[in-house]
Amino acid sequence: MSDADQPNGNELAVSRAIEIATRVGVLFLLAAWCFDIVKVFIGPVTWGIIIAIASYGPFERLKDLVGGRDRIAAVLFILIGLVLLIVPSVMLSETLVGGGAEFVKGLGQDRIHIPPPPDSVAGWPLVGGEVHQLWTLASQNLQQALNQFQPQLKAIGLALLGALGSAGLGILQFIASIIVAGMLLASAEGGRAFAHAFARRLAGERGGELATTAGATVTSVASGILGVAIIQAILAGLGFAAVNLPGAGVWAIVVLLAAVVQVPLALVMIGIIAYVFTYASTPVAVVFAVWSIAVALLDNVLKPILFGRGVKVPILVIFVGAIGGMASSGIIGLFTGSVILAVGYEIFRVWLFQDEADASGAGEPAAEAGA
Repeated sequence: MSDADQPNGNELAVSRAIEIATRVGVLFLLAAWCFDIVKVFIGPVTWGIIIAIASYGPFERLKDLVGGRDRIAAVLFILIGLVLLIVPSVMLSETLVGGGAEFVKGLGQDRIHIPPPPDSVAGWPLVGGEVHQLWTLASQNLQQALNQFQPQLKAIGLALLGALGSAGLGILQFIASIIVAGMLLASAEGGRAFAHAFARRLAGERGGELATTAGATVTSVASGILGVAIIQAILAGLGFAAVNLPGAGVWAIVVLLAAVVQVPLALVMIGIIAYVFTYASTPVAVVFAVWSIAVALLDNVLKPILFGRGVKVPILVIFVGAIGGMASSGIIGLFTGSVILAVGYEIFRVWLFQDEADASGAGEPAAEAGA
């Protein structure tokens, strides 16, 4: 190339670089703008996809009952899902509102009495004296004792109001998710074809395998973790309601959250059982204790059955996903976070051990590594 042609070549390269950078920048801005518009829908849509994948088997049976008509089955699925969501939500709301109103009314009428503290409290290290003094004041005049903590109580009240608002938004998101799930199930075959085609475009020949792995992981985690947690919460709530436990709906939600994040339910149930023994008759309390212990141990029976249908994911992945999801996306993230992180973990595991699987001719990565 001559010296005269060199500047023209440099100018052409610079022109092309500017053109490419402009195109990439415009595409990036467009993608960022689109994401900003749809980000509020990401949580409900993701949860809707998870529900649709996990509910495909029951939906197929429901479709058979209505003569194979997809749309009618989808409408029934949505209605059943909404009933299962709204009824417990209404019961929980009544528990919270009724319990709060009863507490305020009882406090105003001086019907709430706290027993005086035992003398041994004063001997507690460091805080014994202050706790004994405050406890004594609360047993004599509860309202005066509460007045000492007005700033803290105000902050707690504001936090509770914020939590109730977040819970209301979460319920709306769950409603939207159920509707999305029903719409996806009505065109399940098309959605499956799209997922496999998209996976193949991303991962080439192994895209179909990764899509299948992702679907199996969603089904396994949704049924083995979330499904078991919901069953335990419902059964525990029935037991709480049967013994007229104050705030039964709230405690059922606590059981649900503990089960999702894999906290042993015995830690929750032991305190509740002990409290029930303080006001219920001995036979009722014993039956409730047996029921509660059975509910706490139920996951040991159901998890092996339901997890056996899919893939095994380490409990640590579930725990981190649930906590991280709730921190980033609220109550709906508690459910989507564990599933999404489990899918990512399982796909990474398949990709990491794919050479060993190809060499051995097996369909599964080597020796369930890390599971």
